[in-house]
Amino acid sequence: MTLAIAHSRGWLDYEERVCKYWPEFAQQGKERITVRQLLAHQAGLFAIDESVDRSVVVDLDRLATVLARQKPKWEPGTRQAYHALSLGFYEGELLRRVDPEHRSLGRFFQDEIASPLGLDVYIRLPEEIPNSRLATIAPPGRLRMLFGFPLRLTLEAMNRHSNIYRALEINPAAAVYFDEQRIYARNLEVPSGGAVGNARGIAHAYGIFATGGHELGLRPETLDLLVAPAIPPARGFYDECMKVEGVQFSLGFMKPSAVWPFGSPSSFGSPGAGGSLGFADPAAGLGYAYVTSQMGTRLTGDPRDVALRDALYSAIQASSAARARQRVA
Repeated sequence: MTLAIAHSRGWLDYEERVCKYWPEFAQQGKERITVRQLLAHQAGLFAIDESVDRSVVVDLDRLATVLARQKPKWEPGTRQAYHALSLGFYEGELLRRVDPEHRSLGRFFQDEIASPLGLDVYIRLPEEIPNSRLATIAPPGRLRMLFGFPLRLTLEAMNRHSNIYRALEINPAAAVYFDEQRIYARNLEVPSGGAVGNARGIAHAYGIFATGGHELGLRPETLDLLVAPAIPPARGFYDECMKVEGVQFSLGFMKPSAVWPFGSPSSFGSPGAGGSLGFADPAAGLGYAYVTSQMGTRLTGDPRDVALRDALYSAIQASSAARARQRVA
């Protein structure tokens, strides 16, 4: 969402090379990576080789140096691999470079999206939020984790050298945003995976994107690009991290597909670990979000979320049919 606003303000072009805005990025074979390729998980930058802990994550200049030195796993634009944690860090530095105020992604989100819309959603959880307002994440049991995920992914997740393990479990690892005393770390930004909020706030934000985005100053040209079909890398939509065929990404969002359907073909959104999902559906004019503290094990659509979406769209269809009958009468 933040980079869509940056695009609407003319700060960046999705087809430009990242290094136009971030010159230090142009090393280790990354010189030709476009903004579009980066945001579509096609840059080969799903893992970070150098050591990254919380002290690096909070120091955005140090983090930017590490990210700029990273070498892609393969030729950018040839394959897709889910940049589970790293994408948010790259997006954050790109936004810092193009924003005239050079704000972090979390600060920009708060200033330009959350506060204007009154959202109870944070990418940088402030000190004043008490623990009593935070739900704790409950992981699935060992048996469910072992047998609930696709076998190929389960085996990959246990392999310390696999793509998905490197993307999620090291440098800095998904657990970096947890805090033993305070549930979630305060004043720490992990844009991909570390947001804290409720379904109402997430759905409201997507609802604005689904209905023209006037409140946020989104241009029709930006929204037209968001609703457009995803563009595959040279080797197609097989994901080298998730080991699944057909999951599609475009301009920082996931797009509906046969393997992971949601909304309408024009929809765009993002999944969350454990079964959460949020998306905008411009065709229906709605924003949707499902969040859960009890994590599930379905990779391409949690049954609880799917049941809720099915009920929602059934109600929309029934309402449309009733209005059509009234017009005929």
